[in-house]
Amino acid sequence: MRLRPIEDQVVVVMGASSGIGRETAIAFASQGARVIVSARGQEGLDSLVDAIKGFGGEAFAVPADVTDPDQVRAVADKAVHRYGRLDTWVHLAAVSLYARLEETRPHEFEQVVRTNLLGQAYGAMAALPHLRRNGRGAFISVSSVEAVRALPYQSAYAAAKHGVDGMIEALRVELKHDRARISVTEILPSSIDTPLFDHARTKIGVRPKGVPPVYDARLVARSIMHAARRPTRRLVVGGGGRMLATFEGLVPGLVDRYLALTGFRAQRTRIAKTVAAPDNLRRPIDSGHSVDGGPETHGRSWSLYTAWILSRWSRPATLVLALGAGLMAARLLSDRGDRSPRPRGGEWRLADQHRQFEYRNPYAESRGDSASHELRGVD
Repeated sequence: MRLRPIEDQVVVVMGASSGIGRETAIAFASQGARVIVSARGQEGLDSLVDAIKGFGGEAFAVPADVTDPDQVRAVADKAVHRYGRLDTWVHLAAVSLYARLEETRPHEFEQVVRTNLLGQAYGAMAALPHLRRNGRGAFISVSSVEAVRALPYQSAYAAAKHGVDGMIEALRVELKHDRARISVTEILPSSIDTPLFDHARTKIGVRPKGVPPVYDARLVARSIMHAARRPTRRLVVGGGGRMLATFEGLVPGLVDRYLALTGFRAQRTRIAKTVAAPDNLRRPIDSGHSVDGGPETHGRSWSLYTAWILSRWSRPATLVLALGAGLMAARLLSDRGDRSPRPRGGEWRLADQHRQFEYRNPYAESRGDSASHELRGVD
C-alpha cells in the first residue's frame, strides 16, 4: 500500500493543543500538509494555528470533545468539506489520573476511559468512512506502553490503553478482510516530557512525573510522520518502553516485583500538588499550551532504538535475521532427524505367524553370547 506524500495530505490531529499533538501538527504543517487541529480548548488551538500560519503553513481549528461522537464526526466532516478528502487521522486526545485504584472514584475512572478509549473509537468511526471513500489513507492511534504493561497509580489510564490495543487489533483485521487500503498504526510512547503531568489530576500529594527514561515529544511526532508515509503496524517510541514491554512478555512476575519496589517512587516529584489543584480531567485548562513539560524536566532528544526502527534498513535487516534464524532452526531439526538412535538394550518383536516372540539383544550378539529367547503361546 502506498500513501500520499506528506505535502499532499489532509491531516486531522485530535488532541492538538499541547504536548505530542501540538508538535505533530506543527511537523505535518511544516512539510506542506493541510492540517485540521482539534481539542476541547479554543485558546490552545488558536495559538497553534497562529504558530503554523506564522511559518507559512496551512491549518484551521475545530474544537471538539472526543467523548461526544457527534462533535468528533463534525471534525471529520468539516475537514472533508473544506479540502474535499481526508488522508490521515491522528488520534492523541487523552487525560490522566494518578491515584491508587482504591482511592479512585467511579466517575473519575469512567471519565478517563471515556476520553482515552471511547474517544479513540469515536475517532475511528468518524474517520473510516472518509478514508474508505478516498480509496486509501492512514488511521494512527497514539496509545502508550501502558497498553502492554500497567504502572501503579494509573489503573484507569492503563485500562483504557489496554482497551485501545484490543480495538486497534480488531479494526486492523476487519480492514484486511475487506482489502481496504487503510493503514492502521498503533504508536506506543514511553514516558514523554509533555504538560500531561501538570494537567493530570493527582491524589498522591505531589506533582507526578514519567518513569525514567523520559523522552522528547519530537521523537513521537517523528514516529507519527513515519507511519503517515509508510504503512506500519506498531511502533514503540523509546528504548526504555521497548525494554519494559519485552520483559513483560518474558518474565511478568519479575516486572511486578521490580515495579513494586521502584514504580511508586519513580513517578513522584517533590513538588506539592493537591487534588484541588486545576486539572483537565473534566474540562480544558487555559494554560500550559506548550510541547514540553515544566523546566525541571528535560526529555531525551534521542533514542538509538527509535532511530533504528525508523531507519530505512530496519525492515530488510529484520527479514534477513528472521530468515537466517529460520534456516538455522531447520538445519538443526534436520540434523537431529538424521541421527540414528543408539541401541539401549533388547526388544521383544514378533518372530513368526504363530504368535511366537523372540527377544534380541544386539549387545549380546556382538559378544557372541546367546542373544535370543523364545516366548511361545502368547495370546
